[in-house]
Amino acid sequence: MSEVKVNKISPRSGTTVTLGDSGDTFTIPSGATINNQGTATNFGATGSASWNTTVKTGDFTAVAGEGYFVNTTSGEIDVTLPAGSPGAVVAVKDYAKTWDTNNCIIISNGSEKIGGSTNNATLSTEGLAVTFIYIDSTQGWLVTDDGNQSVAVTNPFIEATGGTITNTPTCRIHTFTGPGTFSVTGLATSAANNEISYLVVAGGGSGGARNPGNANGGGGGGGFREDKSPVTPYTASPLDGAGPITLTVTDFPITVGAGGAAISQTPSNLQGNPGSNSIFSTITSHSGGGGGGGGNDTPLTNGRPGGSGGGAGGGIPSGITGGTGNTPPVNPSQGFPGGIGGNAPGGNGPSGGGGGATEVGEAAASSSVSGRGGAGATTNISNSPVGYGGGGGGSKTSGTQGAGSPCGSGGTGGINPTGPGPAFNGVTNRGGGGGGGYAGGCTAGTSGAGGSGVVIIRYKIA
Repeated sequence: MSEVKVNKISPRSGTTVTLGDSGDTFTIPSGATINNQGTATNFGATGSASWNTTVKTGDFTAVAGEGYFVNTTSGEIDVTLPAGSPGAVVAVKDYAKTWDTNNCIIISNGSEKIGGSTNNATLSTEGLAVTFIYIDSTQGWLVTDDGNQSVAVTNPFIEATGGTITNTPTCRIHTFTGPGTFSVTGLATSAANNEISYLVVAGGGSGGARNPGNANGGGGGGGFREDKSPVTPYTASPLDGAGPITLTVTDFPITVGAGGAAISQTPSNLQGNPGSNSIFSTITSHSGGGGGGGGNDTPLTNGRPGGSGGGAGGGIPSGITGGTGNTPPVNPSQGFPGGIGGNAPGGNGPSGGGGGATEVGEAAASSSVSGRGGAGATTNISNSPVGYGGGGGGSKTSGTQGAGSPCGSGGTGGINPTGPGPAFNGVTNRGGGGGGGYAGGCTAGTSGAGGSGVVIIRYKIA
């Protein structure tokens, strides 16, 4: 046997060295090491991986050609695949048999696919070992060896984050009680399941105020807009139909409108403050209008316009009007006008209630009876019946106020509290109007503040 001992073999010309001829066999003896510092190609070992024995206990990015033992005992672990090239291989193994409790999530590189889908793959079988081979841009990474493609389940539904998340057996609900971002990271494989249900409610207006003696109008409820997707069954409000929204993979900024600030007693009649708008995607719900101040200073006695209009204050002038609702106009209507105030000898006329999502604010009924707030709309989009966008009640001077309260009651979606005391605020994240402020018998000359709005998004997950 001949033996050649050299430290380096270089090509005589060009850049390629050929070892032997077709059919020759080269044997690497036991104990020898081949240290590859370059790129190995055409070795016919597609589908095999060199296993890394450092157990992974947190999120990591895989390297092509390596296998990993993944321990999810402490929680879910994300494994990001490398950029795919034909023949690239990555393998993973359930180290502690915990993938059924805490999943191993396989995340593709950019827009590359896993089994023909751009969604992430979830490995949830106890003790599983899976090898992924990158094939092409059509199918991306495919499962080989002991696994079936079915074990790498790509979520067929929307994937998103943001807000407070709750689930029903078939739907996921994101509730935003303040500004935030609804971030969509994956779409459903069925286009129909990318249409969502949503509710957008603006902040309600505050009630009007004046000292002394005159009744003040209730604040209007925040604008109410809802649309129910055919794939997310629940009992919607009568105002369903604001227009479908089909998601794309992007970030959707969420604006949740604040309620109108309360105002304190003043010698002159003073209109309540409007709330603020709530916004999701192409949908804007407009703020509730402030209630009118009691007295004889038109136009301040009139209610302000808004999603629902503020109720008018009571006073001497004729032509006192509640604020217009559904302003600016949308279809279906986002709210109703405020109630009309009344006149009485000496100027102490009763006031009108703020408009609600489904009803005009009640007008002053007599010389001493003020109107209650218009009813809001009730929907089960959050998986329980909740009312939104009710108008605030008008305050009274004497006798009976429409909602049974000596002072203006706050809108809670059409459910108005009763009992003596200062004007009631609209309920937080319901978009209710604030009650009318100072009038005879009230303990404080401050109007009720409007309630803040809310944005709720619902989509199919099963």
